Amino acid sequence: MTHIVAGNMAPGFSLKALDGKEHALEQLIEQGPVVAAFFKVSCPVCQFTFPFLERIYKRYGGDNVNFLGISQDEAGATKDFAKEFGTTFPILLDEKEKGYPASNAYGLSSVPTIFLIETDGTVKISCMGFDKKDLESIASVLAERKKTMPSALFRPDESVPAHKPG
Repeated sequence: MTHIVAGNMAPGFSLKALDGKEHALEQLIEQGPVVAAFFKVSCPVCQFTFPFLERIYKRYGGDNVNFLGISQDEAGATKDFAKEFGTTFPILLDEKEKGYPASNAYGLSSVPTIFLIETDGTVKISCMGFDKKDLESIASVLAERKKTMPSALFRPDESVPAHKPG
């Protein structure tokens, strides 16, 4: 669960990415909406979800839309996760040694938890676990921002459940 739901203000954070670059939510939302996906490398639902997030990123990321993976694990394991699941958007480290500042600010008790944060700092979509409709909604909102028709996120040959709890 999270205490941050659609309509709430997203708590600010500033975390380092795997490449050492600092990313601050306050600066990113000035450029456009942010998709922030909190995860743990050992979480099977996170492993299932991230390839679909990558699809959304490839189609609708860039052009003033930022995607962030926010890992609750150390850098080495997180790099391995990104490589294994084909994640190319920036991955930030919400470090245990620092008390998981971003995860705690969002009141997370399970992962994956994904937020679509608008440029005014409000949460438009809050998704816990894997939720097919929520991911389709995120893709649809981003397609609308890009003034393009949304394309199918899930292929007909894929067996994708409606929901998988985190």
